[in-house]
Amino acid sequence: MTVADLPKIELHLHHEGAAPPAFIKQLAHEKNVDLSKVFTPDGGYAFENFVHFLSVYEAASSVLTGPEEFARLTTAILEESATNGVVYTESFISPDFCGGGDVGAWREYLAAIQEAADAAEAKHGITLRGVVTAVRHFGAEKSKTSSLCAAETAGSFVTGFGMGGDEGQLTQGDFKYAFAQAKEAGLQLTTHAGEFGGPESVWDAINDLNVERIGHGVRAIEDPALIKEIVARQITLEVCPGSNVVLGLFPDFASHPIQKLRDMGVKVTVSTDDPPFFHTTMRREYDELSKAFGWTEEDFRALNATALDAAFCDTETKNTVAKRLEKA
Repeated sequence: MTVADLPKIELHLHHEGAAPPAFIKQLAHEKNVDLSKVFTPDGGYAFENFVHFLSVYEAASSVLTGPEEFARLTTAILEESATNGVVYTESFISPDFCGGGDVGAWREYLAAIQEAADAAEAKHGITLRGVVTAVRHFGAEKSKTSSLCAAETAGSFVTGFGMGGDEGQLTQGDFKYAFAQAKEAGLQLTTHAGEFGGPESVWDAINDLNVERIGHGVRAIEDPALIKEIVARQITLEVCPGSNVVLGLFPDFASHPIQKLRDMGVKVTVSTDDPPFFHTTMRREYDELSKAFGWTEEDFRALNATALDAAFCDTETKNTVAKRLEKA
């Protein structure tokens, strides 16, 4: 057995961003929508940089117009994840794409997603939990609507709240209200920072939003004082090496700071972010990290133990997932 065959936990996966290109093409065909510009000649997603990626992401998501499509998407995502050995995953799901922020509509989308997730768990042995996500470049007011949707549906399936989108828009502090509302509802918190925003964005995420996890966070390596703060607070980073390489943060896996972060005592996990966009899978992430840093089965088991500890789910779920991790 290779390290890529190990059972895995993934904590940073965008629901729409995990849509296989063929799946989106099929939906576009069914709806008679021309999405030819978002695909490359070989059938992948076409984008030039991070901002362009966001526009392509939103264009591809435009054909996901109802609960039934999101149920089909959830099935496709979890089948692909299970094929790559993932036994537990958390997905970022935005009310902006699921009912436009209307709580009643959001409940319908969520019910469809959860029904598909339950079926996938029964069939493939993979558990999904939802992290409701505000889209940063949609603005602070819309984040309050997303947070209300999250608070109204918090429970065993919706377990967290976070924020993605363009780090160049607004500040973390502009979203304090949304995060406070989610926290009051008992949800655990994460936000994207330290990807394109630099170490200062991580400081802001910690000080202004009081999050337990950081999406990406890798630019923290540029600030030794920040690293000490992350370690002291036991904040976990949701690291996505393949995504960082494709988007140009680092030239290759060997140049990625994930090993240095581990050596400095930072809790790190590994995820794919938007796998079809970045031509990656969890198997590939494991393979590349093993090649770049010589990580062994022991390293990846430790990585999964960290991820399980940081997962936004209850103790009973963690115990179930722990048993799956032990099977290999």
